[in-house]
Amino acid sequence: MTQCFHCGLPADGKITAKIDDHPQLFCCEACRLVALTISEGGLSSYYRFRDELAEKPRALNNDFLGYDLPEVQLDFVHRDADNLAVARLSIQGISCAACAWLIEKHLGEQRGVAQVRVNATTRRCTLRWNPETAPLSTLLNEIQRIGYQPLPDRLESNQQQRKAERHQAFMRLGVAGIGMMQVGMVAVALYSGDHYGIEQNWQSFLRWVSLVIATPVVFFSAAPFFLSAARALRAKHLNMDVPVSLAIGLAYTASAFATLTETGDVYFDSVSMFTFFLLLGRFLEMRARHSSAFASENLRQLLPLTVTRMDEAGSKVSVPLNALRPGDQVWVNAGDMIPADGVLTNAQASVDESILTGESLPQIKKRGDSLCAGTLNRESALQMHVVQTGANTQLAAIEQLVEQAALQKPRQIAFADLIAGRFVAAVLVLSVIVAFVWWHIEPERALWVVLSVLVVTCPCALSLATPAALTAGLNRARQLGVLVSGPQVMESLARLTHVVFDKTGTLTEGHLRLLGTVSPGAGAQTGEAESLSIIAALEQYAQHPIADVFRAFDRGLVATDVSVSEGEGVCGCVNGTHYRFGRPEFAAPGVAYPDEDAQVLWQLLAAETQADGQTIPLRWIKLGDCLRESAINAVTELGELNRSVTLLSGDRYSVVADVAKAAGIADWAGEARPADKLHWLNQQQAQGARVLMVGDGINDVPVLSAADISMAMGSATRLAQSKADSILLNGNLTAIPAIIVLSARVQKIIRQNLTWALVYNLVALPAAATGILPPWLAAIGMSASSLVVVLNAMRT
Repeated sequence: MTQCFHCGLPADGKITAKIDDHPQLFCCEACRLVALTISEGGLSSYYRFRDELAEKPRALNNDFLGYDLPEVQLDFVHRDADNLAVARLSIQGISCAACAWLIEKHLGEQRGVAQVRVNATTRRCTLRWNPETAPLSTLLNEIQRIGYQPLPDRLESNQQQRKAERHQAFMRLGVAGIGMMQVGMVAVALYSGDHYGIEQNWQSFLRWVSLVIATPVVFFSAAPFFLSAARALRAKHLNMDVPVSLAIGLAYTASAFATLTETGDVYFDSVSMFTFFLLLGRFLEMRARHSSAFASENLRQLLPLTVTRMDEAGSKVSVPLNALRPGDQVWVNAGDMIPADGVLTNAQASVDESILTGESLPQIKKRGDSLCAGTLNRESALQMHVVQTGANTQLAAIEQLVEQAALQKPRQIAFADLIAGRFVAAVLVLSVIVAFVWWHIEPERALWVVLSVLVVTCPCALSLATPAALTAGLNRARQLGVLVSGPQVMESLARLTHVVFDKTGTLTEGHLRLLGTVSPGAGAQTGEAESLSIIAALEQYAQHPIADVFRAFDRGLVATDVSVSEGEGVCGCVNGTHYRFGRPEFAAPGVAYPDEDAQVLWQLLAAETQADGQTIPLRWIKLGDCLRESAINAVTELGELNRSVTLLSGDRYSVVADVAKAAGIADWAGEARPADKLHWLNQQQAQGARVLMVGDGINDVPVLSAADISMAMGSATRLAQSKADSILLNGNLTAIPAIIVLSARVQKIIRQNLTWALVYNLVALPAAATGILPPWLAAIGMSASSLVVVLNAMRT
């Protein structure tokens, strides 16, 4: 029976089509349509490079129209900084890298599509497109037209894929392990028989037993090596599975021939042992990859399914998380996850933010402080005002950054792959030379010496050297509170020469704080605590930064007849007395300021006398944007690392000078517009400087985009975060010198790993070529070298 050209199922010959001018047979109309779509789109090379036959496509339909509804898209579609829609899809039917290439090429040619990224390992697709140009249903139909089934990316589907991959790998490893032990026991009898004598019929029987046991090891357990090598050769590329496949295939074929002809030696034990050790290393690598995926991907699984929403009367009702909207009031019980980004409305709360910032200690939040989705409410119930939900939360932004990092390939890994490919070519040439030499010295040993050379020089350690260290470094950076967008950032941090800070929200906290109070004179009768509670009552219903400072001082006083003068202040009656609070010119005209500190915002509380309506100053309020506690230490540590530190700010010269002096920064510039910052950056880069820019505002976006490495604060705008290479989640600036040191350590470990891999091969190769190392010992040595590389990377 003829096979279907597309899916490999039996075809009766009735359904045909020309693909690349050659007639092909198909099992059904769906396979024919899919193949024609691929061929007519100029993508028929997919059929040459695929590792496995495609799945039989489902009948084409138009059942994706429901995915165009905004309510349906809430869970898996969001808008990015360029106002394009971004969908996270899980695609069924992907079997190899050729499938990912096909989907990216076909979708990339559709109207409205800006970018398509497909991960063949996780079978996940990130699609960026303009929904005004093409609805999502149209693009999903295009994916189905080429034989794949798109679905919204769900946690359950990812878990199922990882479970299936783990199950398949465990089965291959189990078969190889059982085969290795059983063949090993038979090999003991054969080797003993060779030494002490064994009858020919028993030797032949034991060889056949070994052949039967080793066959599933080669054709099932070692199948991934053969498929990978075949794909590489079709693409005219050499990877590390080429020598592995040659070693396994040649050893098995030669041993099978020896068994059939009852001549020569058999090495089924070496074949099984080599396959087992190599699979064991890859199984451990897969487990580590799955653990990393579980920790970093789909962070939104932390969010609750339902939330407790409060109405205007204070009544509580349980609603689905998707029903939450900005502006809602939410009640969060102690021990529950905070469901959305928002602002704390009750007096105080203790929140565990370790999942976002890496900070293990609970953070004390006060009224008006920001709360992030996915963090844990620790001690008592809290109330919050919802600001952002779903894909617009900080948690979702972090998840998107993690997904972006997973799709990027750093230059060092690409370089290592290039070295590995050339190394494999050299090994193959050397193997031919070794075979030629041993054929003239001792022909019966030539094959096994060549197998030892192929096995011992397998560049597994070389290929693992860089990604193992980079992965460990990225995980360590996350613990420091720095989320890095991709491994290439870790490569560049160690080479930085300059670190540039913005001021507001970066070196400083970015919001007003109470710095203290000052009595206006001996005649004032109002103490500090009483003054603050009066101000809190006056500002109770105001929604501006100054009002937020005083929410924590609310003592239950009630203000009446409150009126707000925009930009000036507020006045009202508290306990029968009329108060005025705000700018000194508004509260008590003509009063003199306590001092002229440029960094301080002075506000005044005054009382109106009932007799003549005059105002009496009661308490000066000192407000300001404080320097971060970690700023001074961060600047000092950067200086110790011989990195130049600069402060660029658009604020007034006097303010910037005071902040620079307080932080210990000698090089600074004030009143710098975005264009001025960009000009300064370009000048430094022209002189050979490599610059890290740290900022948080929209005005920092141009310079963040142009810097060699950029870092946005965790409180930065979404646009700033989207243009940055990394995000400082916890606001601790000492993480910047720490991650620079970490980057240098990662580079050192990479060099150590590469050195070890090359030295090992230089030492082991002569031993294998001279016949000292048998194939089974070469397999152990190769696996041990890979294990050394991984263990060294874990020291990061």
